[in-house]
Amino acid sequence: MRVIVTGGAGFIGSALVRHLVLERGYEVLNVDALTYAGNLASLSVVESKPNYRFLHANICDRAAMEGAFAGFRPDRVMHLAAESHVDRSITGAADFIETNVIGTFTLLETARGYWSNLDVAAKDAFRFLHVSTDEVYGSLGDDGLFSEDTPYDPSSPYSASKASSDHLAQAWRRTYGLPVVVSNCSNNYGPYHFPEKLIPLTILNALAGERLPVYGQGENIRDWLYVEDHARALDLIVDRGRVGETYNVGGRNERRNIDVVRRICSVLDEFAPSNGPREELIEFVTDRPGHDARYAIDATKLETELGWRAQENFDTGIEKTVRWYLENDWWWRPLRERYAGERLGLLGSAKG
Repeated sequence: MRVIVTGGAGFIGSALVRHLVLERGYEVLNVDALTYAGNLASLSVVESKPNYRFLHANICDRAAMEGAFAGFRPDRVMHLAAESHVDRSITGAADFIETNVIGTFTLLETARGYWSNLDVAAKDAFRFLHVSTDEVYGSLGDDGLFSEDTPYDPSSPYSASKASSDHLAQAWRRTYGLPVVVSNCSNNYGPYHFPEKLIPLTILNALAGERLPVYGQGENIRDWLYVEDHARALDLIVDRGRVGETYNVGGRNERRNIDVVRRICSVLDEFAPSNGPREELIEFVTDRPGHDARYAIDATKLETELGWRAQENFDTGIEKTVRWYLENDWWWRPLRERYAGERLGLLGSAKG
């Protein structure tokens, strides 16, 4: 099996590449532009494997993408390359439109040209998995879950760009017959997570004895999914998912943001005691614009149709995550030297 993974040096992408190379033994070509969140150190365990290759290229570069397809001859494409941080999208939306919309269009067109020239058997077997987010659905109230039939209602430039790319992927299936499958996931966490997101930022700030900024009163609720569970789900979806279908991937682990931060503090206090309880470092800051109140995924379709189950609950997953950061400062320390851990989504920081 030959698989192109786009964005394979990112957080979720690197977990997927490690899974496909080490657990599945697939031939993998990782295509990544290595923007600020791309980190080849996350792939150190596979970089010398004979079934792994890396291409430093941007998915918006049509010639580079056509060369990658022609040279590697993939059986599958798993498209994860994206700008993915809501805070950054608020003050710099252009990069999100360029990568998430134009980049996805470019990749779909390249895949269509390649797929159209395959023989019948290879054409039938080919799959294009477009990996997206639950944020395309907008915000939930106190009750209910996002299902595959939930209408799209994106709130931020990031979620709007991902909604656009979802629609493009499905349109290329309907118009051209390209065998596309789409997945939408809840919030991921785990090892190798760039320290701008809530969980790694909290872990590293708490370790350093720095303030722990929490938006508003921390009442926003997210459904947390351990990244290695997500990687297994994506492998299953591209392998057995039905063409044209959407599969929601969620961990069934709803938590308020403040409870996530407090849990991290308690785990750190247990594993790496300091002078006082780290919960005292929590500081509530001005909420970000358009901050969705609650996300929660109904993963029933994935669980019943394809037999997937999350192996980690939030407590087991967060303990593994905290332990990983404690034991792997070689990975995160260079990142902290160029990213101080500030929250990025306040409109006051926007450039005019």
